[in-house]
Amino acid sequence: MYDGKDYVELVRQAQLGSRESVEVLSERVRGRLYAYVYRIVVDRDFAQDVVQESMLEMVKALGKLENAERFWPWLRTIAFNKIRRTHSARKGHRMPRMSDEPEARGGGADGGLAKLVADELRQAVVAAMEELKAEHRRVLTMRCYEEMEYSEIAELIGCSELGARVRFCRAKRALRRQLSRRGFGRGILVTALVLFGKLTAPSKSAAAGICVTSGTMKAGVTAGLAALAGGKTAVVLATAGVVAAGAAMVASGTGGTKAGRAGEVAGSLWTQAARGAEERWYYYPLGANGPVMMRAVLWDSEGEESYCQFWQDGEANYCFDKRKNTIYINNWRIWDRELGVERLPTDEVNMRDFVSLVTGQIGDMEYVSNDESGLLVIVRGAEEGGKRTRVVRHHNMLNEEYFRYKWPADAKVVDGRDAMHKRGWTYFRVSGRIDGKDVRGRGRIPFVYAVNRERYPWLELEVGDEVKIVDGGTEAVVYDGGGRVLGRYEGGSFFAGLGRPWMGLHTVDTVRRDAARQRVWFETKYGAGQGKAEVALTCEGVKLVYSIDLERDVVEKITLVGDSGGSRDVKGEMRFSYLEEVEQEEGEFAAPARAGSGSAPRERLGMLWLVKLADSDW
Repeated sequence: MYDGKDYVELVRQAQLGSRESVEVLSERVRGRLYAYVYRIVVDRDFAQDVVQESMLEMVKALGKLENAERFWPWLRTIAFNKIRRTHSARKGHRMPRMSDEPEARGGGADGGLAKLVADELRQAVVAAMEELKAEHRRVLTMRCYEEMEYSEIAELIGCSELGARVRFCRAKRALRRQLSRRGFGRGILVTALVLFGKLTAPSKSAAAGICVTSGTMKAGVTAGLAALAGGKTAVVLATAGVVAAGAAMVASGTGGTKAGRAGEVAGSLWTQAARGAEERWYYYPLGANGPVMMRAVLWDSEGEESYCQFWQDGEANYCFDKRKNTIYINNWRIWDRELGVERLPTDEVNMRDFVSLVTGQIGDMEYVSNDESGLLVIVRGAEEGGKRTRVVRHHNMLNEEYFRYKWPADAKVVDGRDAMHKRGWTYFRVSGRIDGKDVRGRGRIPFVYAVNRERYPWLELEVGDEVKIVDGGTEAVVYDGGGRVLGRYEGGSFFAGLGRPWMGLHTVDTVRRDAARQRVWFETKYGAGQGKAEVALTCEGVKLVYSIDLERDVVEKITLVGDSGGSRDVKGEMRFSYLEEVEQEEGEFAAPARAGSGSAPRERLGMLWLVKLADSDW
């Protein structure tokens, strides 16, 4: 940080009429002022305009400054008032994104610093800051980079000191939300603020001095509660008699999570699990219809200490073996060893009733209806003799350590992932025959939530010379052999009935839950070979038999069996192969163009697109 005394003598000499001092003062302060303004507006041209106008006003009004030691706060106020006066006139103006530029901007800072930081982290942090409201960036800039007291912030923005503290809490909450949507946990907040400060610093030396202390981050309990009351994001704490049908979920073989003692949620929204009770935490960063991240909290055999047994976040899947004090990082999402269907507390009534009908197991989980972004649902299994209790709703500061557990200091870490799961995504090929026609296809699949925006899923599939499917993520289109459009659908439509591990559930559950949504009957059994399962779906005269590799968490093959007059006949099959190593991202695996939405989708096919494919019914 800068010391205001650096400017005192120059200000005094300038006030006495020294033109040279004015020039030196202007030169020294320009970079710092640009960094301050840019961090608030993240608009290069706007920031330059504000700095230029502020510098002109500084020169004109410098003689009126009574206390030279207050020079920087005075100049900062001039710039802030110009931002505030002109911001409303520019609300419709599309700001040049920092991430769109070839180098991170920072009033003269070169791009060398950015090259020292992982590019993906840099882009995620910059994008998160760009998405914040200007009022949130203002208070973060003032508190974290200018180290202003809350009383100073309050005076500048025109509110009470408590109001300034509340605004800071809400700004932190907003930034956490943006980071969470990009797959990062609570612990990244300070790192993100430091990184953004360094990337926008006016010089290398200034960047080296950027730090955000724990004292700076504190706003006080009262402010936290006030911010909490004004939040829009909901947390639902659901305490259920039984966690779920087939709730004793393990990964085949070794499994587990990051572990540690169950932490307390900020704001007293969380009380530690009742002794002996299992808990499941479900976190939906984009709402109940989007990806879900899960963890399970158990008690040790003595019932003395709770610990996190398995954990799935935006980066990977973990399992903690308390007896071996070992954390395993796995390829797969957790599945039930009894092959029960994974239920979620946000499942709609029609779906959960159909699953109960097919499996013969009544779901005892207490369900909630809420589609807020950042939704957290905690489901607790009651102790012996316990009863289901009501659902309790809270507002959420996003301060909670949803899936962030401290690793035991002496725990051994075993990373069992293959190359493609460590990378977080891969390409795949599709081959086979349907009704005597060759099937050819290719695509890309993200394995974890954290990469699904950059490495979004896409699919191209051809059946003979008759049908071609192109699902580019934003729109899905079906063509005939002559290139005529047969149908337009929502992007991602043709991943229904396939594995979607980036959404947070194992492939064996994704397939069955897709079937349940369309009331398609299914049967599940272990297949030939270790770690294999078969899911057979019966729908509209066609039986789809999925061969699933449980430990790689992928579909290996889909066999299509017809039903004609009681006799069964194989109509064909599609085989999927996944690339362990990726040498280049062009050529065969060049992604299809991401077209606009085009015509409104006529219908949602769901997984029944596979039936249409088998019947050539477009």
